[in-house]
Amino acid sequence: MTSLHDTLRAAVPGLRGRLVAGQSLADLTWFRVGGPAEVLFTPADEEDLAALLAALDPGVPVTVIGLGSNLIVRDGGIPGVTVRLGGRAFGSVAIDGETIRAGTAVPDMRLAKAAAEASLDGLAFFRGIPGSVGGALRMNAGAHGGETTDVLVEATGIDRRGSLRRFTHGEMGFSYRHSGAPEDVIFTGALFRGRPGERAAIEAEMERVTAAREAAQPIRERTGGSTFANPEGGKAWQLIDAAGCRGLTRGGAQVSEMHCNFLINRGGATAADIEGLGEEVRRRVRETSGVALRWEIKRIGVEADAVSR
Repeated sequence: MTSLHDTLRAAVPGLRGRLVAGQSLADLTWFRVGGPAEVLFTPADEEDLAALLAALDPGVPVTVIGLGSNLIVRDGGIPGVTVRLGGRAFGSVAIDGETIRAGTAVPDMRLAKAAAEASLDGLAFFRGIPGSVGGALRMNAGAHGGETTDVLVEATGIDRRGSLRRFTHGEMGFSYRHSGAPEDVIFTGALFRGRPGERAAIEAEMERVTAAREAAQPIRERTGGSTFANPEGGKAWQLIDAAGCRGLTRGGAQVSEMHCNFLINRGGATAADIEGLGEEVRRRVRETSGVALRWEIKRIGVEADAVSR
């Protein structure tokens, strides 16, 4: 039987990006857990990505990963094609007056730094988000009083048919930690607008954001950032703490003692340990408060036993 990798190589012989079969994804996530990608594709540019998507059988699933900071890849890996953007084509930042154009592989922290260096205010909150621009677009990422929706002008991406799409701010359908943009679109770039400010003041705000993160969050651990979205009118960590989950463990996974809306891999955890611990936290919070916490961390792939069946 011909592998998906070989099928794609034959269907799109002109691909210039990297196409690898069976690539482990554990090293590409902050939790350092998870199985392999059936095929991992790192396109050279938008045209390369469009070519593969246009040729791909509609029945083959496509999954996109970024920096892996807000992600659990399940132990059985990811079937189909996993796309990871990188390189100069998706990692550039350009300033034009009060606007910043960035590729979706650009880390949010780098976006904040570029804005500060250009004396553009309004984007300092990105310093507190440990992800990339692509993830920020998909989930309306925010921190310290700012959200992606506050500064986005437009976004571009490639849809499943291989067509270039452009979305105005209104077409993104932003809400709390959510975008209403079509799920099949792989974002490739974004245009942001800041406002004139003083570089020293902006950099001081970024330092404040950094200090607040380091003081309150277990950023030195193998973690995935905030696990659950805050429910309306409340704080997820307070509900988790009240449910007695601070320090709770399962296998090699633990609810952080420092900030109990963070799960950490203490060493040797599996993706099933981490996800199972999160579900136990959700169960206990629901029993004690009646609130059903919503996962903010994205969970993708299949469980290990699904592969063996």
